[in-house]
Amino acid sequence: MLSGLISFIPRAVMQGIPLLYGSTGEILTEKSGNLNLGIPGVMYVGAICGVIGAFFYEQAVPPEAMNAFLAIGIPLVCSLLGSLLMGLLYSFLTISLRANQNVTGLALTTFGVGIGNFFGGSLIKLSGSEVPSIALSSTSAYFSTSIPAAETTGWFGQVFLSYGFLAYLAILIALVAAFVLKRTRTGLHLRAVGENPATADAAGINVTRYKYLATCVGSMIAGLGGLYYVMDYASGVWSNNAFGDRGWLAIALVIFTIWRPSVSILASILFGGCYILYLYIPGPIAVKELYKMIPYVVTLVVLILVSIRKKREDQPPASLGLPYFREER
Repeated sequence: MLSGLISFIPRAVMQGIPLLYGSTGEILTEKSGNLNLGIPGVMYVGAICGVIGAFFYEQAVPPEAMNAFLAIGIPLVCSLLGSLLMGLLYSFLTISLRANQNVTGLALTTFGVGIGNFFGGSLIKLSGSEVPSIALSSTSAYFSTSIPAAETTGWFGQVFLSYGFLAYLAILIALVAAFVLKRTRTGLHLRAVGENPATADAAGINVTRYKYLATCVGSMIAGLGGLYYVMDYASGVWSNNAFGDRGWLAIALVIFTIWRPSVSILASILFGGCYILYLYIPGPIAVKELYKMIPYVVTLVVLILVSIRKKREDQPPASLGLPYFREER
């Protein structure tokens, strides 16, 4: 029983880290009043851009001559730039051109998945792989390296120290985001923009700047979730359409956590555990498939409870999903 729990927790954490990145990025975006349903596409683009950078670096340098700083830095920068471009595209369409946020977000998801599959397929052909995937094991080894003490501290090391640096970075980013939103003037201005942009504008807050900044930074954070999934969780293996519905789970996690990044840390692990729970529960395969619905059912229950309670602090930003036009205030 105990050994099963010890093996379950690390897998739940690794499943939850992409969700934590995605939900933290989406919370920042939604706090500005933007509803970015393109997060699955952003995460996909963040993943493929990191894969492209790692692929060409591995092609140019033999494994024994690889530099740890470049092996990590090149995919990381490529991922951030790719997801930043997706955030800028969404911002331009919804903030500057005031396009419908729901339609734009869904289109961005379709676009991002298409871009990922196109370049992913191209890389698979370039590598000459006999299977529809590519393996970047040399680069992945740098991302998945755990803390040295993990192997000598028993169950404690396995549960708390056995992850790559991106897992700890996700937790740090969530804590910093929570602090900024709750304790700083920048966070206060961002929340004001999300609640009532007209009032914030009248108070001298640059609404457009805050919306752009929150959306782009949120997209970059979400893109790291895609990079983590490929380089750490999947051990550097890219195959088209392998990311699954994790982007949508990240959006569901935003509702579950009631727009609080700090709560997302434990909630993402809970969602990750629910996502793989069917592997640990005996029973027919048909019944096990039903367990995959648990995260979505939990989110629906939370949404219903929040709607019934109607506590102001548990509600989404008042202007969420609504475009702002200064001349209309």
